[in-house]
Amino acid sequence: MKINDLLNKKSEWLNREGPKSNIAISTRVRLARNLKKHLYFNRADRDQREETLNEVMQGIKKSKFFKNALFLKIKDISELDRAFLIERHLMSKEHAMDIDSKGLVIEEKEILSVMINEEDHIRFQVMQSGFNIMGTWSVIDGIDTEVGQYLPFDYSNIFGYLTSCPTNTGTGLRASVMLHLSALVMTEQIDKVFQAISKLGLTMRGFYGEGTEALGNFFQISNQVALGHSEMDILDNLERIIAKIIAREEETRNNLVAKRKREINDRIHRSFGTLKSARIITSSETIKLLSDIRLGSDLGLLEGIETDLINEILLVTQPAHLQKINSKKIAPFERDIKRADLVRKKLGEE
Repeated sequence: MKINDLLNKKSEWLNREGPKSNIAISTRVRLARNLKKHLYFNRADRDQREETLNEVMQGIKKSKFFKNALFLKIKDISELDRAFLIERHLMSKEHAMDIDSKGLVIEEKEILSVMINEEDHIRFQVMQSGFNIMGTWSVIDGIDTEVGQYLPFDYSNIFGYLTSCPTNTGTGLRASVMLHLSALVMTEQIDKVFQAISKLGLTMRGFYGEGTEALGNFFQISNQVALGHSEMDILDNLERIIAKIIAREEETRNNLVAKRKREINDRIHRSFGTLKSARIITSSETIKLLSDIRLGSDLGLLEGIETDLINEILLVTQPAHLQKINSKKIAPFERDIKRADLVRKKLGEE
């Protein structure tokens, strides 16, 4: 498998087969691990980082979970490919910086990936469709157990798994759910949601995680700290709160249809009309308009447009994907033209 092969695949987490996938786009669980007797990435020199990279890659190659995986050294791939992998949520923006001695492993269905030498030596990641916290945890727990047979993880009987950032120490667990909360944004309830979850040990981030803005009413909600909490404590808390947010979004959507149907219907069809007719469109505008028509599709107000198609357009119209599709780097203004052309084609207008 090569990076370009991913372009012709539909990311598993976008397939809309998971529970509550009309609102919960995907569930992601990450585990941070470090190797015993290896200096952490921020303390190690280049030779030590390379030694860690090679040892981790060799250990992962022994795992049955990564039998047909793609093994990459970040320094060997282009800037465009790095942006492409970030857009597919397979690596973080931080991992694409300071690229020496860093690696990435991607399982063929894109459910599993491993960042090597990001903030920690190892960041296991599992992403699945919909609201599926415990199912996603079960997969990553199995990976962690098996790979731990081949690699000596740094563990303290007092503190648990040791990590570069103290907030991750203990379980090393970060779990998140990406939600489409269009109705809560429309009714100006989203700030109250943000304030409430902050008091409950969770945080809300944008489309690409930490340090990114919320685009098109898409939000990632995750636990803030791992230290002092068990895996089940973290996962149960996240699952319980996310379930309440989803229920609140569902209730608000129903109220919108009952009380403001004409207004909502008009907004949805205006957005649909813009996407079908635009000749120049930015990435952020595309996401906002797709958010509207995704809501319309979910509410049955927009017929003939399936959510999985909207999910696909959401991904392939991102800047790096557009350039990969066109097999070249493209200046921003030309991207806006190509994006509009691609959207009209996907929607059957050309």
